Amino acid sequence: MTLQPGTMRLACMFSSILLFGAAGLLLFISLQDPTELAPQQVPGIKFNIRPQQPRNALPQGSSQDGDSTVPTEKGTQDLSSRAPGGLHLPLPGQPQPLPNRGARLRLRQRRRRLLIKRMTGAAANGSGGTAVRPGPGTLDGRRAGLQQSQRERKRLMQEACAKYRESSSRRAVTPRHVSRIFVEDRHRVLYCEVPKAGCSNWKRVLMVLAGLASSAADIQHNTVHYGGALRRLDTFDRQGILHRLGTYTKMLFVREPFERLVSAFRDKFEHPNSYYHPVFGKAILARYRANASREALRTGAGVRFPEFVQYLLDVHRPVGMDIHWDHVSRLCSPCLIDYDFVGKFESMEDDANFFLSLIRAPRNLTFPSFKDRHSQEARTTARITHQYFAQLSALQRQRTYDFYYMDYLMFNYSKPFADLY
Repeated sequence: MTLQPGTMRLACMFSSILLFGAAGLLLFISLQDPTELAPQQVPGIKFNIRPQQPRNALPQGSSQDGDSTVPTEKGTQDLSSRAPGGLHLPLPGQPQPLPNRGARLRLRQRRRRLLIKRMTGAAANGSGGTAVRPGPGTLDGRRAGLQQSQRERKRLMQEACAKYRESSSRRAVTPRHVSRIFVEDRHRVLYCEVPKAGCSNWKRVLMVLAGLASSAADIQHNTVHYGGALRRLDTFDRQGILHRLGTYTKMLFVREPFERLVSAFRDKFEHPNSYYHPVFGKAILARYRANASREALRTGAGVRFPEFVQYLLDVHRPVGMDIHWDHVSRLCSPCLIDYDFVGKFESMEDDANFFLSLIRAPRNLTFPSFKDRHSQEARTTARITHQYFAQLSALQRQRTYDFYYMDYLMFNYSKPFADLY
């Protein structure tokens, strides 16, 4: 069969089109960059990079507990120039140098702090003795009970803050809010001082942890309170304050408010005192004692407990408030500062030594049991507290309870008298 000339031309043209198409496809494949064939990085997926913690401050908008997200495509070219100071973010695929000793130490400390948060119930964000602390890896029934207590305490504190301090989360931390917080840099601990709740012995422990003394028993009272060995958090600049609040383990210890008040009164007004008698005593006697003697007005000695409570409840106090009877909620700002550990004076031995085990303090360091001042005098107990409050009227007791209501609520202390409402 003989093909017509037109049919042959059509067949040749079709064959040529197929050959040119195949050649073009091969040329396109050979010129294509193979990296473009790989799946593109989706924004928001995090690479396994552990940024080095900066010395003084956390970068704005970053979290000390999270990994850093590396920008994709457009952001990779000038990443080093835009990275915050002290934060090293190598590009994917580049060899990463081994962390130096300081970086490894900071990483271990960060992991330790995360462990403490998990063990004390941070997912939701208590004390002397010579008992041997359980090892950090031991998880017996007693330790589990202490962990549960921490979770419950922090939950109740957060619920009270959410109910009565709704605006706290929007307030900025100022130096005043951290003026009662002491810093121990070696173990990365922040301790908020609550006077008459074991604060003298806690500061002794911090001094031992910092290497300033070998034993808490060797540190005198004046050295603890007036020696200036421990720095307060408000002495750092703003970056230093925020860095420590974000990376250190924060703890405070509280006490039943009425007992704490009576303890402060007994210490400051029933014993000779060169500050509280002339400053507070003279003003209290002049305002609340009718026909006060000239000697009493001269020395300020002999203030009685009902007179002291009158001063406390007076909105026009002749002298200001004092840290020894101020609210814990004002001293430590627990609605603004997220404390990792909340201990109680009533369970000091267990709580303190549990905390020391969590921060991996030396095994031979336990919370001291001795009474800091007036050691021959009995500690203030619930029985002694009731004796002092029996001197007050029912209305004065109620008003004093109202004065400390937030402390009772936040730290789950029950009403000390049945007639309180």
